Amino acid sequence: MLAVYFFIGLVVIQRIIEMIIANRNAKWVKSQGGYEAGKDHYKYIVLLHSLFFISLLIEISITNKGFVLWSIIPLIAFLLAQVGRVWALSSLGRFWNTRIMILPGAKVVAKGPYKYLRHPNYAVVVTELACLPLIFQAYWTALIFTLLNAFILSVRIRVEEKALDEATNYTKAFKNHRRFIPKYEE
Repeated sequence: MLAVYFFIGLVVIQRIIEMIIANRNAKWVKSQGGYEAGKDHYKYIVLLHSLFFISLLIEISITNKGFVLWSIIPLIAFLLAQVGRVWALSSLGRFWNTRIMILPGAKVVAKGPYKYLRHPNYAVVVTELACLPLIFQAYWTALIFTLLNAFILSVRIRVEEKALDEATNYTKAFKNHRRFIPKYEE
């Protein structure tokens, strides 16, 4: 069980480091004349992700289930999502954030995974919230937080796309991109 808590602890540490990076990037965007959009719903995203880890730890502790052979499937999906996360974050560079930070007149990043999808980082988050609990057979956490995340992302994506459309070349740059699934072109 200690290995389970250690693994989850590593993911939490990763999130804390990302928050530090996001705050640094937000300061940079603001120093360049940018602003934050969607402030009203951001607190719910933070709450959702915090409660996700609490729920995951509680469910794992109560059910006392750990890693089983088929856990390798969601583990591989989760690890691949981490590769996608690094790719998405490094592609955005200083523009990556957990908040919706808008720099008017900036050209949107359309390289890396953004060459294929409008929201690869959100696809990563969806994968993580579904797969991390499944690694440890925390089915309720997987189900509840996947649904809650789908709801909050439906709000966030609308706000983000509207803000980007109003202040950048977003619509033109991503007119042929789908949100989460790459478009197959012949």
